[in-house]
Amino acid sequence: MQGLIASNVIVEFERPDGSLWRVLDRVSLTVPPGKITGLTGQSGRGKTTLGRVMAGLVVPVSGKVTCNTMPVGNVRSRSGSQTRGQIGMVFQSPRRSCDPRLTLQKTILQTASRGVDIDRILSDMALTADLLRRFPAQVSDGQLQRAALARTLAAEPEYIILDEMTSMLDPATTATLMDAIKRYTRSGGGVLMISHDHELVEAVSDEIRQL
Repeated sequence: MQGLIASNVIVEFERPDGSLWRVLDRVSLTVPPGKITGLTGQSGRGKTTLGRVMAGLVVPVSGKVTCNTMPVGNVRSRSGSQTRGQIGMVFQSPRRSCDPRLTLQKTILQTASRGVDIDRILSDMALTADLLRRFPAQVSDGQLQRAALARTLAAEPEYIILDEMTSMLDPATTATLMDAIKRYTRSGGGVLMISHDHELVEAVSDEIRQL
């Protein structure tokens, strides 16, 4: 079956006292191509953890994740090589995910696919030549988040996971980013949108799931 699919995923973390905290208990979720799947729920229910599992950044205790039928493994190991590059993730804080030593232009180009229309992506994200020459410390959170999404789109993944991507942004920047995401889904990409903003999720999602 096509899609980014988590099946019966269990994730446990160890507490400081050595006991185990089960964050996800047999959770299943499907993100179909060409659609935006919204994921909402109270804090602490494991939304971000599920997104990281589906991106190959967290390895579950049991259960599996597949990307268009191929197993998703740890992206940092050989087990994740089959789907590496097919799943992108945009995090809540761009300052934690962007190298402060690189200009915005180098940040975007470092993972860009060969032949990708960079100029169109930069235009969609309203990233001017002046902004592209700056370093993360020289731009606002909104400007840096636009660059982070541009970097992900430039890699041309088949699926993108948005983890509270718009929580720190003003309405105008949020609208710019969501317009780009809608264009991405119209081209066939699938999106998992994790957000506390229920109004935004309801406005843009094709399907909504709660944890």
